[in-house]
Amino acid sequence: MVDYALIAMMILPILACIVLKVLFTPASEGVSIAGALVFWSNEPEIGTTTLYISESQVNTWAVMISIFGLCLYLTHGLTAKAVCKRQLAAEWIVEKSEKLVKDNMGGFFAQWGPFIAAIMGLSAFSSLICLVGLFSPTGDVNVTFGWAILVFFLIMHFKFRGGLWNYFVGLFKPIPVFAPMNLIGEVATPVSMAFRHYGNILSGAVIAALIGSALTGLSKQLLGWLPGVFSDMPLLRVGLPAVLSVYFDVFSGVMQAFIFAMLTMLNIAGAVPWDDWNKRRAKRNKPALEN
Repeated sequence: MVDYALIAMMILPILACIVLKVLFTPASEGVSIAGALVFWSNEPEIGTTTLYISESQVNTWAVMISIFGLCLYLTHGLTAKAVCKRQLAAEWIVEKSEKLVKDNMGGFFAQWGPFIAAIMGLSAFSSLICLVGLFSPTGDVNVTFGWAILVFFLIMHFKFRGGLWNYFVGLFKPIPVFAPMNLIGEVATPVSMAFRHYGNILSGAVIAALIGSALTGLSKQLLGWLPGVFSDMPLLRVGLPAVLSVYFDVFSGVMQAFIFAMLTMLNIAGAVPWDDWNKRRAKRNKPALEN
């Protein structure tokens, strides 16, 4: 019964999002390329900000609940020795995440496996829900920019480990005239991460929609002579969009999740000023050693 409840926890949030999309999507003819649906917005008073509950937010929460249910399902009934396939799958995910972190971040960040796995899983599943007709949260720049800001704060946290003064002086290296460019480079990190992920997912969705529209028009032109309802059926759309979806939706979505996770690991690991940090630690520990 627990397993059935966890499986329902994985499926029901996605089904609820599908129902919301059907209820709130306006009727349209032809190809419609638009952003996330807005389910609710307040009517702001003078001087206040409009608040929105959009498809991006709802789908993101649905994906997180589904992933949480998947994690509970894979780890339910663990034993000292794996006797079922789902425990083997859970152990494989943990081992690969820890190995990926160790290879790219070093032993100092050995405990960061769950964080990197969470980023990769959330990004991949957020992109892949377009396979069931839902809007991908990663196709909204607000979502990817929020993730990038979180990574940016982590990067700055480790850069400040070497001391605020050392970080400030580093902005003027190798020569003081480079300070503005170094400062822009700091801000460019989250911006580039956000727009890279968002742009690739959005472009894939737009290209797929345009190809589907083109095949529909071509089908009417070439097969309009068929009798009855067959003349109105977009027969040329059968098969080819599914093949293209393998790249634009599956491959591209998983690849962008991996790239975002890799950039997160490399930027955080490369932000640690080891020399300055070791000097500060040695200076701080020196009185203790003397006593």
